[in-house]
Parts: sequence; structure tokens; C-alpha cells
Amino acid sequence: ITLSNEGTKVLPDDMKPVALLCIGCALIISSVLLLLKSIWKSCYKTSKLPRKSTIVLFFEFLVAMGAAILTIVAMPHLDIVTNVTILNGVAVLSALLQVITQCSAKERNRFLLPSIFAFILILLGYALFLYLYITKHPTDIKMIIWVGLAVGASFLVSFNWWENYLRLISKSSSSVFLKNLCKDLTKCQNMLNILTSLLRIAVTACVLGAFVPLDKMDWNIVTSIPSRETKIIAIIIGVQLISSALCHWFSLVACKMHALRRCFILPLYLASLAVMVLFIVPVIVYYQDYRTSLNGTAINFTGYCNQVVDGRNQSLNVSKVVMFVNPPSGSAVSWWLGLLLATLHLWYLNMDRIQRTQDLFIRRLYEGAFIEQSLLLNTRFDILVVDTLMVYLCATMWHETYDEMMNIIISIFRLDKYRPKTDQKYTDFTFETHIYFDDAFKDVKGNGRGLKITLKVLPFSVVSIFTNIDDNFFNKKQQIPDQKIIRTPYGGRLVVIMPHGNIILVHFKDKELIRQKKRWSQVMYLYYLLGWKLMKKYYTRWQKGEDEAELRKLCMFLQKEKHNTYILALDGDTDFQPAAVMLLIDRLKMYPGVGAACGRIHPTGSGPAVWFQKFEYAVSHWLQKTAEHVIGCVLCSPGCFSLFRAAALMDDNVMKKYSTKSTEASQYIQYDQGEDRWLCTLLLKQGWRVEYNAAADAYTNAPEDFGELYNQRRRWGPSTMANVVDLLGSTSTISKRNRSMSKPFMLYQLFAIASSILAPATICLMIAGSFTFLFQMDASIALVLAVIPPIIYLVLCFKLKSETQIKIAGLLSIMYAFLMLVVTLSIIGSMVKENTILTPSSIFVIAISSIYIITAIMHPQEIQLIFHGLIYILAIPSAYLLLSIYSMVNMNNVSWGTRETKPAAGAVTPEPSTPQTRTQKGRYQVDTKKNLQKKYLEPLQDDKERQQKIGNDLRELRNKVTFAYFMLNALWLVATFTLQLSAAVSITIPILDFNLKPTGKNIQIDPIGFMFITGFATLVGIQFLTMFYHRIYTLIHYVAFLDTEPKEEKNEPKEAYLSGKKVLKLLLLLDLLL
Repeated sequence: ITLSNEGTKVLPDDMKPVALLCIGCALIISSVLLLLKSIWKSCYKTSKLPRKSTIVLFFEFLVAMGAAILTIVAMPHLDIVTNVTILNGVAVLSALLQVITQCSAKERNRFLLPSIFAFILILLGYALFLYLYITKHPTDIKMIIWVGLAVGASFLVSFNWWENYLRLISKSSSSVFLKNLCKDLTKCQNMLNILTSLLRIAVTACVLGAFVPLDKMDWNIVTSIPSRETKIIAIIIGVQLISSALCHWFSLVACKMHALRRCFILPLYLASLAVMVLFIVPVIVYYQDYRTSLNGTAINFTGYCNQVVDGRNQSLNVSKVVMFVNPPSGSAVSWWLGLLLATLHLWYLNMDRIQRTQDLFIRRLYEGAFIEQSLLLNTRFDILVVDTLMVYLCATMWHETYDEMMNIIISIFRLDKYRPKTDQKYTDFTFETHIYFDDAFKDVKGNGRGLKITLKVLPFSVVSIFTNIDDNFFNKKQQIPDQKIIRTPYGGRLVVIMPHGNIILVHFKDKELIRQKKRWSQVMYLYYLLGWKLMKKYYTRWQKGEDEAELRKLCMFLQKEKHNTYILALDGDTDFQPAAVMLLIDRLKMYPGVGAACGRIHPTGSGPAVWFQKFEYAVSHWLQKTAEHVIGCVLCSPGCFSLFRAAALMDDNVMKKYSTKSTEASQYIQYDQGEDRWLCTLLLKQGWRVEYNAAADAYTNAPEDFGELYNQRRRWGPSTMANVVDLLGSTSTISKRNRSMSKPFMLYQLFAIASSILAPATICLMIAGSFTFLFQMDASIALVLAVIPPIIYLVLCFKLKSETQIKIAGLLSIMYAFLMLVVTLSIIGSMVKENTILTPSSIFVIAISSIYIITAIMHPQEIQLIFHGLIYILAIPSAYLLLSIYSMVNMNNVSWGTRETKPAAGAVTPEPSTPQTRTQKGRYQVDTKKNLQKKYLEPLQDDKERQQKIGNDLRELRNKVTFAYFMLNALWLVATFTLQLSAAVSITIPILDFNLKPTGKNIQIDPIGFMFITGFATLVGIQFLTMFYHRIYTLIHYVAFLDTEPKEEKNEPKEAYLSGKKVLKLLLLLDLLL
């Protein structure tokens, strides 16, 4: 704007159209960005045309016209201080609408008077502005026109934030038109953004195109700008555009990090003052220099400014004065104070961590010409905060050891201390814990069926971890009196109150009364907590036959409670901190479309098998899960630590289908072998989003034995493939229903599953290449030698027992590990020998290694896991060749594979047990529970004919899938190898040395291999880039959490703890679990 002023000396007068063109670019760049973003979002979901778009487009036309006239036509004829401060006057209509909104609200509002004063001050600023300029130039008709246009355009711009108050006014208004308009604005936001962006661009272009010839300027000068002026304009416009976009992004970050006052409001308030200081201070310096040069001649500051602005004194070094100023006037102060009062409510906004952008700001658009005013006025007048949440912690236990059970018990009591029920200041959520024991009963002579578990006294040192009670509290270990376990239709139940008031319900399942194993325990708590406990009170009121209005209100309350009820699925050995739960709650609380969220799972244990899993888990979370989260949805939220929304679980075809009994062979694979992945598949099909939070850490025991690891992956491999194929087969339906699952994302998953399926053949080709490189043998012989061991192992897997198969796989894994070590060292040696790293194998190895190292650096708390990558490299043939063969051939084995027999007690030896308690029959609460149990959880009857049929079907399915799987690998192997031998269809690439000069040697790459490498590189590149994006937002979330969560108080008095009676209950629970 300064460059387009008629008095500037930086640009000649004939080049002013260039400066005006830059102003137009600054105005429309935000509209262009919004247009591109809205088009991108419309690709993910259907965008409807608004029914009431006329009024919206009319206001947008007024705003675009006002912004263009103000910045392009009027402001170039005003001084810098006025230009900076008049932008604060665009809050005039917002202040008026605030008054209307608060007057129409029924409750009393404390911001009514500030809004009234803000409106009066802004109007006073305009009056002073008109008075000062008109009285200063009473005969200058053009100046009067410019001033009038500036005032009128400012009023038009103030229409920009009318939506912020329309929504609030419509709530307290009985107008059907306003309510429908607000609904229309919400449902058709993408299409409205596209239309309004195009309208703004068109209006700005028309005003700019019309004003230049009207002001007797020539557009032709744009094509003949000298290089000096070109650089000046490019730098200025580049700085303006980039800084505006960054200001908008950092404002979002500041709000999401809960730094609203110190990092958002205060800097934006001071922005106008800072700009004025930046421009005025140099003028004061030049003024002092000028006074010195006059040798005592009197001249005041106003006279000096007049001389500079009017250009009357040509002896001044005007080229050094890069702006034209008038001293700040009363209008500037009035406008600034008016903006402060109009946005005073922002200081008292109540918002949550990582608040959604659409909940923070009414519009996605920011104004490049007046960025600070648009950000302040665009912030919602009233941000809705989610009500108190209900979280159910549901753990399933199946033959866990002493130490494993201690992990989850410690975690639960940590959470009890972190969110005590007895302290009323914590209102964000309440929780209740349910632990489900499978196979908890056995036959006892003369006593019916009794608990398998015996009561034991737990060492005091463990209890003190949770309660912080001084050591002198216990003089001796307490003996536990006989306790009563309530008899229930499914077995038994025990209720224990934790030290801080939260409760744990321990459910002991009898396999003769109810179905056992993890999926049926999950179905049990889903129907108990959601199907009965949540719905009971609403169903009771519905049965009373209330009127239609009350029933409609009842349905609204029900939907709200379903959205605010969460289930945290846990395994019996999961170890987690309260912070991890809070971070998962934040994801679901802020984003209503999120049906589930999982955390970063860390495997624990020792030994080579665990070391391999540590790096495997790290890579899958660092790269794969982050990529799924950013560009689509996480496909599997692990059942050991995941938070689910009740509304998502209770959606059509989710909970009901999850409780379906497996009747076909494929269902045994998809439903029972990976229940957590299948549940996520159901959620994704219904349109729910599944997310990943990298800061929510949880620890679970990993298989330490090679055979146990193979059996675990034998379940996971076919189940993963079945669920991914199921999703890919429903691409069209899912991409329409789930806005996060686009067709490009499904293409990404298709390539990922294809790479996984073809992994055995790829490993064989890699081994063949290793033989060729190491022993200088013929490629055909090398390939034969590479495929013989896998073929022999494949045949043996069909003939031998699984235990024998695993032993053979272990021996082969050791052999392949030595081969991988030699191959890795050989690749390094070849790079040194040939003096080049620019071969495909070298580039691939260096690129993958660099990506893993940089990724590990981006996760500083886990950087030590990069050393486990050495074990991972050595185990690649075992993990992607032998394990694939084992899992595919044993697909018909649908047993769990791990924890099938109860292990011995853990390392910690409890004290001698007290006599076993007797169970007591207790009445169950209502018959509804019995009906649910009979319908969904009645034990499956043993039918030998049916079992034999299922076994035959599973073997038949195994044979079909195995044939197709290995036939695809054989075809890929033959096609790739054939093309490698045929030089006529290969791609020739010259080998370059370290100086990027040709060595005279060439390398041949077959087209299929080249495409595969290119595709794999693209896949890893996408994961790498999305990892950076995900890390930034993880950091934002974690900083917001640290800044908002209360710090734990230390050295609490003894009175804060409960009596010894409740400590005995704690001991009882822990010993029962043991």
C-alpha cells in the first residue's frame, strides 16, 4: 500500500499498477488456499449445494467489495498510521452483533457493557477520522472521496464475521429461517467455501481491473518492470504472503496448545502498536537529524511531517523516509480500544486441549490484508466444552502370570489416584473398572464349583506404591477376613472400592455358564455396559409413554451420552500411565467422528525374539500407523490399549455383528484370529475414523519364545490379510461412507498388501542375488539354490506337526541370519571396492537406513531402538519368508496359540494362602441381563459333526488360499527372473562414482523390478513425510497436555488417605487377582 502511494519515491508513478497488483494478490491468496483446501476436502465426502446460498453470497460480495475498495482504492491515499489503525475499525459490526446476541440471550451476560462501549468507541473513531481529514483538507474533493470510501469500505468489511453471532442469535430466536440457515451453513460448508472463494477472487479482480484505468494508469507497465523494482516487489509480497499464512497457522497452534492469552490474544493486540512504532521511530530519528541540520531554526514535529508528506521541501532526503506518517490521533486510540473491548471475551474463553479448528474459528478463511483483526474477530464468541465423560476400563484376563497381572493393577490404581472420585474439582471424566477372568472356576469336591484363585496376602511394598501411606502405618501385614463373592448367572462378581473412591468390578466367568475367550469377554462387557447399563434408564422412561416432545428430547440426551461414553479396552498385562489415557480421551472428545483411538504399544521382555519385536513395533508405529492416521485411517486399533466411543460401537452392524458366531471357515479366520482388527473393520465400514496418538504409551508383554512368537503371528497374518481384503473389496462403499478412507488411500493399502503377499518371492530373489554376488555363480543356479529350502520347508509344513515346523524354522532362521550378515557386509564392501554408492542396491540400502535413522532421531525417547534394527535385518528371511509359509499352511489351526495352558506362578512368591472363600448366591439385577446372556453369550455346544465339518472347511480354505498365495509368488518370481536374464527388455543405468562421473560400467534392471522398487520407495517416502507431519501435531498435543494438567502434589497429609478398612479391600482385590 505504501508503494502505491502517490508520494512514494521507491516506485515511479507509472509503476503504481504493479503495487496495486500486489495488493490484489495479498487479498486473494487466502481465498485461493481456501479454494484448494475445500476442493481437496470435497474429494473425501459428498458436498451438497446450499439451499440458502443467496444471502451468504450477498454478504461475501459486500465483504470482498469492501476489502478491495479499502485496500486498493482508499488506503493508498492515506498516511501509514491511519492505514494501520483504521483496520481496527472493522470490528464495528461485530461489536453491534455482540450487543444483539447478549440482549437476546435469556441469561445475564457480563460482556454486554464492554460490547456497547466497543461499538461507541469505534463509531467515535470514525467520526474523529472524518473530522480531522475533512477539516485538514476542506477544499480537496478527492481526499474527501477517499476518506468516505475508506469509512464505507470498512463498514462493508465488518460484515465478514456475521456467522459468528448468527448461530448464537438463532438459538434464542424462534425464527425457522435462521435455524435452517445455520444448518445449511454447517452441512454445505465445503461447497460454500468453494463458491465464496471464487466470488472473492472475481470481485477483487474486477475492482482492481476497473480502478487502474479509472485512475488513468496503464496496465502495460506490468510487463516492463526493471529488475530492481521487480526484486523489491517480489520480496515484499513474498514476505507478506508467507508471514500471513504462518501467522494463521501459529495462531491455531497457540489455541490448540491452550496458550490463548499469552501466545494469541496479547501478540495480536500489540501487532498494530508494534507496526506504528516500527514506522514512527525512524521518522523521529530523521526529525532529530533534520532539526540539527537547521542550526536552531524552530520546527515542530507536525510541521516536519507535513513537509515530508506534501513533498514541499525537496531538500529533505525523502528517499530515506520510507513511509508517510501523521502523529497518532484520537481516532487511532478509539479504534484500538474498541477492538480490545470487542474481543474482551476471548480472555475468558473456556476451551479444551487441541480444540478443533472449526470449534475455535467460525471460518476457515483468514484475511491477508488485516490478519490480526480477522483472527481475533473470527474466534468463536462462545466455544462449547464437552460435558463430563464416562470411561469404562475393561480388561480381559486369560492365564496371566503374577507379574503380568500386577502391571495392570498398578496402572488402574495410578488412575484412581490421578482422578479421585472423592475430589469434586475433577469434572472432566469419571471412570469405572471391569476385569473379566476367563475360566475362573473348577470343580471342588463337596463344594460345587469354586474359584480357581486362592486368597493370598500381597507384600506391603506393592500396596504403598498406590496409597503413599507411610511405612509406620503397617506394623504387621494384615490378614484378610473371609469375603463374600456374589454369585451371578455367568459365575461370580466382586466389587471393590479403591482408596480414592473409584470402583473395580471383578467378573469371574464360568465356562459352563458363559462363553470364554477374549472376544466373548468383550461382547459380554459391551452388552452389559452399553446394551443394558447405558440404555436402561432411557428404555424405562420410553416405556412410560411420554409425549412426543419429551421422547425427542430423550433421544437427544441418549445420543449425547453415547458420544460421551468411552470404553478403554485393555489386556491383562497392559502397563500404562494416566497421561496416556488422557491423551486418548482428548482425541475422541475433540473429534466426534473418531470412533476409536490407539496409543503407542511397547513390547516388553528380553531375548532376541523381543528385540526383533521392539524394532518391528517401532517401525510399524513410527511410519505405518502415522501414515494411515494422516492420509486415511488406522486399520487396526490393538485391543491391549485402545479407547472406543460407545456411539461407534452401538452403531448399525458393529456391536451386533461383532457378537456373531463364526459359522464359516473364513469367519473363523477373520472374526476369531484377530478380533481387534475385525472390530476396527466394522467401525471403518460404518464411517467412523480410527486414529493413532504417538504420545499415549502403553507396555505389554511380548512373546519371548520363538515358537510362541510364530504362533502369535500365525493368527495375526491371515486375519490381517482377510480384513484388508474385505476393506479393499468394499472400496466404493467405504470411500462414500467414510470421508477419511479415500480411493487414493485404498490404493495405498492395495500396494501395501501386495508387497506383503509378494514378500516370500522378493526374499528369494534377494537371496539369489546374494549367492550370485558372493560366489560369482550363474543366476539360474543361484535362484534354484535360493528356492530349494523354502520349497522343502513348505512341503514339510503340510506333513509335520506345528511344533516340529517351528523347530525347523528356527534352524533355518539361524542359517539365513548368517547369510544376511554376509550379504550386508558384502554390499558395504562392494560400495568401497567399486568406489560408488550410486547402484540400485546401494541407493536402496542407504536410503532405507537413512530414513530409519532420521525417524529414530525424530523419536528421541526411543532412539535406542535403532540398535535393535540389526537383529531385525538378520531376521528378515525368517519374518517374511519362513513365517509367511508357516502362517499360511497352518491357517486351518484356529487355536489361540499362546497362553493355552495355565503358567506357573510368577517370580514373586506370595505368602501362604488363607482358606478359600465360599461363593454366595446373589440375585442378578434384572431379567434383561439373562436374556442378553442367553442370546449372545450362552456357551457353544460341542457338536462333533459340526466341528468336523468346520475342520474340513478350514483345510479346504487353507488349500485354496495357500495355492493362490504361493502361485502369485511363483509367477512374480519367474517373471522377474526372466526379465532379469533378458537384456533386450531391461533398463540400463550407468554407474557413477563418488564424484558423480560415469565409471564406464552399466547395471541392468528389469522393468518389473524397477516398478516395484519405485513403488516401494514411494510408499516409504509417503510414510516418511507423514511421520514429520504427525510428529508436529503430537508435539502440540503433548505440550498442551503438560500445560493444562494439574501437577501432582507431594507430601500429602495422612488425612488425605482412607482408613485401614479400605486398604484391606485393596489387599483383597489384589490377592483375588493373584
